[in-house]
Amino acid sequence: MIRIPMFRLTNASALALALAVPVALSPMLAKPVHAQFGFGRIVYDPSNFAQNVLTAARTLEQINNQITSLQNEAQMLINQAQNLASLPHSSLQQIQQSVQRTQQLLAQAQNIAFDVQNIDQMFQSQYGNVSLSATDQQLVTDARSRWQNTVGGLQDAMRVQAGVVGNVDSNRTEMSALVGQSQNAAGALQATQAGNQLLALQSQQLSDLIAVMSANGRAEALGEAERATAAEQGRVQRLRFLTPGTGYQPGNAQMFNNGNK
Repeated sequence: MIRIPMFRLTNASALALALAVPVALSPMLAKPVHAQFGFGRIVYDPSNFAQNVLTAARTLEQINNQITSLQNEAQMLINQAQNLASLPHSSLQQIQQSVQRTQQLLAQAQNIAFDVQNIDQMFQSQYGNVSLSATDQQLVTDARSRWQNTVGGLQDAMRVQAGVVGNVDSNRTEMSALVGQSQNAAGALQATQAGNQLLALQSQQLSDLIAVMSANGRAEALGEAERATAAEQGRVQRLRFLTPGTGYQPGNAQMFNNGNK
């Protein structure tokens, strides 16, 4: 029989005890400190934690939506302010000045002006029926007056034409400015106002065109009236020349002084 020395058994027991102590203490060390010493226990609920995280995420999303809504409302107010901004450029004064210049030229019409009553009176006195009893001097005077009316009408027409041509340059400058304002308009109101001023400028140009047509028509009408009255006067003078007179009437003729000295 083989005997084992006592000291060897003692060393093995000590080694086993050393290895067993941590295993025995591990369940106790795994517990929280407050549990080991009898303090309150904290219970972790994964489902409750997930619900809290989801609620926080939804709250954050609502806040982001409110911020986005406020930003949209602020942009809408900015757009409304731009749409209500007035156009800084106005062509009204320039258009009115052009219209006034044309009106002044029309008001300076010579002899027979653009007035219905004046036209009726002048035509009745100068372009009416030629009287057979009018003297030759009266016929010449009336014919010269009608010629002056025709020449005056032609001059007035040319003056109106020159005035309208003078408005072309200012209209071109104003049109360029209005188109630029329309293209650079910040909002709907500025674009609308620029469009309205362009329409006003177009109306002024149409007024100039009507003025030129009226002046030219007046000159042509005076010329036609002069020719018609001249033809009538020629007919009357020819009739007066061909109308038989009283003929030759004999009378006493004295050729010498009968010897008186």
